[in-house]
This record gives sequence, structure tokens and C-alpha cells, in this order.
Amino acid sequence: MNNRIEKGDIVVINKSGKYHQQVGEASEVDYNIFFVKIVLVKLGNQEEAFEEKNLKLKTKKPTLQEIIVSIDKIIEQVDRIHHLPTKEKVELPNRLKYLKLDILKLDKQLIQKNFDSIDKILAETRETDSSASFWQEIDPNLDKISWWIRTSL
Repeated sequence: MNNRIEKGDIVVINKSGKYHQQVGEASEVDYNIFFVKIVLVKLGNQEEAFEEKNLKLKTKKPTLQEIIVSIDKIIEQVDRIHHLPTKEKVELPNRLKYLKLDILKLDKQLIQKNFDSIDKILAETRETDSSASFWQEIDPNLDKISWWIRTSL
């Protein structure tokens, strides 16, 4: 695993003091005038700058390949959603396939538009039956895709 901290990674603050052991997301990476890597970490509603040596990598941002796998896993689960209206039963798998193509092209506007539509369809569907077992597969993959979109575009 690459232990270098990059934008979008989840980190733990190792520096003693006010933020010791807090978990945050790297929102920006830069270097100071002494070529020391400085990471801007989002901690709730605020951001703080830390030297990379004061941070410990907790979770790497998902890779492009992991996102494609996550989309495929959601596509597999869509067939298990029996109460999807006919229109959405056709639209949801198509939008997921388009999202996969858009991600490979890194087309920011289309990625966001398709993801928002997918998220909306799934949110409406969840209201009908939130206890079904397929949500255990869909939700973490949807979160992973959302994380990648938020930190990559």
C-alpha cells in the first residue's frame, strides 16, 4: 500500500495537543518553502495544516479500479430490488453503466449528473424497503463512489 498521504485520504493526527488522535480527511497537499509536505486536514467544520510526519494514514482514497468494481457490485444488486418501478428498473442499470464510462473519461459534469440521479433513485427506493439485505452491499459501494467523486473532481 502506498503510505504517502494524498488528497481524499483519511488520516489520524499523531501530533500531541489539541487535535491528537482525531480523524480527518486530507483536503489539500502542498509543500512549504523548506520542501516539507504540508497536508490540510478537514476536521468537521474546520481545516488545519499539519506536516505529513504528524499524520498517520488510516484509509486510502478509493482508486479508479475500486470505483469501477463498486459500480459493478451495485449493478448486480439492482436485479434484487423487486419493488423498483419499471422506468427505474431500466434507468438505474443504464445510469450505472454510463457512470462507469463517464468515470473512465473523467467527465466531471456527466459523472456528477449521473451519480445524483442514481443516488436519488436509490434514496426513493430505500424509503419503500430499507431493511432488504441488498442495501448492505449497495450502501458502502455508493459511499465509496461518492467519496471518490468528491475528492477526485
